[in-house]
Amino acid sequence: MPLLDVNQLKTYYTTMRGQVKAVDGVSFQVETGEATGLAGESGCGKTTVALSLLRILPLNGKIVGGNIFFKSSLDIAALDEEDLRNNIRWKEISIVFQGAMNAMNPVYKIGDQIVEAITLHESGVSKREAWERSEKLMELVGVEPSRVNNYPHEFSGGMKQRAMIAMALASNPSLFIADEPATALDVIVAAQVLKLLRELKKKLNLGMILITHDLSIIAELCEKSAIMYAGKIAEYGNVVTIFKDPMHPYTQGLMGSFPAITAKERVKMVSIPGTPPDLLNPPLGCRFHPRCKFAKPVCKKDDPPYAELEKGHFVSCHMAVALHEGKKW
Repeated sequence: MPLLDVNQLKTYYTTMRGQVKAVDGVSFQVETGEATGLAGESGCGKTTVALSLLRILPLNGKIVGGNIFFKSSLDIAALDEEDLRNNIRWKEISIVFQGAMNAMNPVYKIGDQIVEAITLHESGVSKREAWERSEKLMELVGVEPSRVNNYPHEFSGGMKQRAMIAMALASNPSLFIADEPATALDVIVAAQVLKLLRELKKKLNLGMILITHDLSIIAELCEKSAIMYAGKIAEYGNVVTIFKDPMHPYTQGLMGSFPAITAKERVKMVSIPGTPPDLLNPPLGCRFHPRCKFAKPVCKKDDPPYAELEKGHFVSCHMAVALHEGKKW
């Protein structure tokens, strides 16, 4: 059984203008010891999925449908707040948010903040024991243990990111979520952080969700990928399969906007025309049809099926299904 099984998750935000369908029927899985990447343009619902998994949505956000099965039978979407706080958050599922470098309290030492995370979520752990664990955690992420006595302003950007990763691993979670872990880092430091995540996944046998708009990061770290568009999953499956044979026009567009480092000749990059839809009033049918050069009348009126065209390879597209069945398009 998968470590995490998200089934038809729907998370909406209530605003003065109406309901924003930020996540609208998302399904994917995460296996123990494997990483699943959530990719897509800004505003497609990636971070909302992560917040839903921990049930830490803002006050106007609510899970209105679907299930979040963790370790087979536990449905996170149905748990009460006390169970979530005592048994799930940080103990089983932890997260490093986007902009984590600025998440630490500037007036407390790094070690004190890691100790607080440990003692808050684990009863019976003394401050001395928690401090010793914080030193081991810093060593685990490649930082000199004595640096727990430093303040955040004494750390570089990459070291702050490593410290946040150490804090997220403080209670030995089974699932680790990283939201844009390489953002605001220079290329060298970003590569070091990504290498660290790869090593931790293998060493600790972590299930991992990596949220990013950079497909190259997913290709580097993940076994599976879910391509999101306008609150839905356009394509989901094995990373190698999706990168070699993308079936959804949106996935193809994303691939076409990145240069191939193995190309022998100069290739012109092609952008996806138009802009993402307003999720207060998304278009009927396929949400990508206003930007899709292959769209036909059926795309404008009927929701595309979320079909498994190959084993483990799911696509939400009328054209992909038709071509798979040998029909003309």
